[in-house]
Amino acid sequence: MRRVVFNQKGGVGKSSIACNLAAVSASQGYRTLLIDLDAQANSTHYLTGLTGEDIPMGIADFFKQTLSATAFRKGKVDIYETPYDNLHVVTATAELADLQPKLEAKHKINKLRKLLDDLGEDYERIYLDTPPALNFYTVSALIAADRCLIPFDCDSFSRNALYGLLAEIEELKEDHNEGLEVEGIVVNQFQPRASLPQQLLDELLEEGLPVLPVNLMMSVKMRESHQACKPLIFLEPRHKLTQQFVELHDLLES
Repeated sequence: MRRVVFNQKGGVGKSSIACNLAAVSASQGYRTLLIDLDAQANSTHYLTGLTGEDIPMGIADFFKQTLSATAFRKGKVDIYETPYDNLHVVTATAELADLQPKLEAKHKINKLRKLLDDLGEDYERIYLDTPPALNFYTVSALIAADRCLIPFDCDSFSRNALYGLLAEIEELKEDHNEGLEVEGIVVNQFQPRASLPQQLLDELLEEGLPVLPVNLMMSVKMRESHQACKPLIFLEPRHKLTQQFVELHDLLES
């Protein structure tokens, strides 16, 4: 199973959701891989604690190989083992931004799908964290994935962008990946006692949009988890937000 977590709007918790779902997957015994496709490398730092030049080239090296006709390791990728059992990462670096126009010019949009076909022999669950833009890396991920999750933070700007995002995913599905399934919209940073988030949520449900029934609460514990570079299931397994991630994971697996 290959799941991409994507929204064009930044700050909606995309990396947090991808990493914590991957961590729950690993904790339940699934051999799990997270591929970071964002040049900001937030997921890479969250799961490894590495920064700057200490980060392995990871996915950038793979894409560089696809640009070289003479690379004898063409199509291979280095995988970083996290401190957590069953959880591995293909790291991202800032070089991804420089590689993007070269990859677009050479029409390398299907290379990631071929890589995932190979990695699928070793991993039961693959999570893809994407940049907050419908660019080369995000399109590559959507072409390569089986399922797509859309984080939503109960903001009016997010709502306005949501309709266009769903339409773009549907068009890409028709043209490039008929098997892609939009699993649903994940409400993140939810404040149940505030009127506006509940109102927006109710309106999305009334419109028949695929909002999942598990809302992820706003909590300082998530910031502590980022600071510690330790996913919630390993930092505070009994915390309410952690249990919401477990519930969401189990819902998606059912």
